Amino acid sequence: MMRETVLSPKARQGIAYWLELWGARELLFFLAWRDVVVRYKQASLGIAWAILRPLLTTLVFTLVFGKVARLASPSGDIPYLLLVLSGMTPWLYFANTVNECGNSLISNSSLITKVYFPRLVVPISGVLANFVDLGITLVLLCAMLVWFGTGIGWHILLVPVILITLMMLSVGLGLWVAALNAKYRDVSFIMPFVITFGLYLSPIGFSSSAIPEQWRGLYGFNPIVGVVEGFRYTLFGDRYPFEPWTLGFSLLLAVVLIITGVTYFRSIEREIVDII
Repeated sequence: MMRETVLSPKARQGIAYWLELWGARELLFFLAWRDVVVRYKQASLGIAWAILRPLLTTLVFTLVFGKVARLASPSGDIPYLLLVLSGMTPWLYFANTVNECGNSLISNSSLITKVYFPRLVVPISGVLANFVDLGITLVLLCAMLVWFGTGIGWHILLVPVILITLMMLSVGLGLWVAALNAKYRDVSFIMPFVITFGLYLSPIGFSSSAIPEQWRGLYGFNPIVGVVEGFRYTLFGDRYPFEPWTLGFSLLLAVVLIITGVTYFRSIEREIVDII
């Protein structure tokens, strides 16, 4: 009788899986740090690009939407540059995280096919790596707020809620894209177009108040709208028009995406080595 050789451990279920994932935390932080180092290692300006990228993008949007399209700030005392930068800050984290999570399994295929570890570590490492860029952009935004003398009220206490919603939304969608990209490589070609369209369909260079009123309710179902508009509300307070239900919808969708994303990712986790 021939003996069967199992090359991978039995899939762990329930709490055992999450304990295994916690045990791989050192690998998680190593992969995240590696992504940060590799991203800027051979760039002559190094990590300065983490400041230049949002700043230059904001300046371009300010020129195009503010000067050419003449989309004014919803409140006269909110500088248009701050309006754009406050929208660009969460958007860049969202777009970069979804993109890096989506490509993480393919880019780490040599590691995945040689060593066993919880595969969920790979896409999550991209989430942590982007926290560095998000932190730097937040510092830049704070400097701009001080420069323009923008007062901060109690609404700033809502920032953790906004950031948690942003992270969950990014992770949930990123897990779906990563799992689908491992099975269907067409996803890697589609996602750049989706992210580009999402940039112009989201209130980054303008406020949702610029949308015609009859379409504003439908527009609020764009999940990034609640995050961006909620983030601006935490900075500018009641001076900025904000509909709380949009943030509630974004949070609800983020929870759904996290649950379904993890479930689907785990359903194909044992197949990843064969299909990647």
